[in-house]
Amino acid sequence: MIDGVIISPLRKIPDDRGAVMHMMKATDDGFHGFGEVYCSTVFPEVVKGWHVHDRVFLNYVVLTGMIKFVLHDDRPGSRTEGETQEIYMGEDNYVRVTVPPFVWNGFKGIGTTPAYVVNMINEPHDPNEIRRTDPHSSHIKYSWERKDR
Repeated sequence: MIDGVIISPLRKIPDDRGAVMHMMKATDDGFHGFGEVYCSTVFPEVVKGWHVHDRVFLNYVVLTGMIKFVLHDDRPGSRTEGETQEIYMGEDNYVRVTVPPFVWNGFKGIGTTPAYVVNMINEPHDPNEIRRTDPHSSHIKYSWERKDR
């Protein structure tokens, strides 16, 4: 696991009316304040990434569908420098992933339906504190191709 990343199992509480899906409380590990919450979608086989934040802590939850969430640590001096981590998350693995600043991340829609991804960040979006790079040709050596094992 990449240093500073927290994977938190979440609860789904179903009843006759539907379900409550927990996401985050102020008392949870990984809560660093509230700045903004947004939802994005990703279609199957589409990659959104790579990006890295200079100040922001990310808290990703997938409400419907599935994604392969990939993290890469190129922080100089980090005990996990150079490591890449894959996390399959969504309906089949309902978790919250907290990502600290300076850890590159991206995700790919997997399965047959769009995934709905919620992200809660600790400060409002600032386009000056985020950096992006191409998910298929960058300094991060990672293949987004499906792996049939």
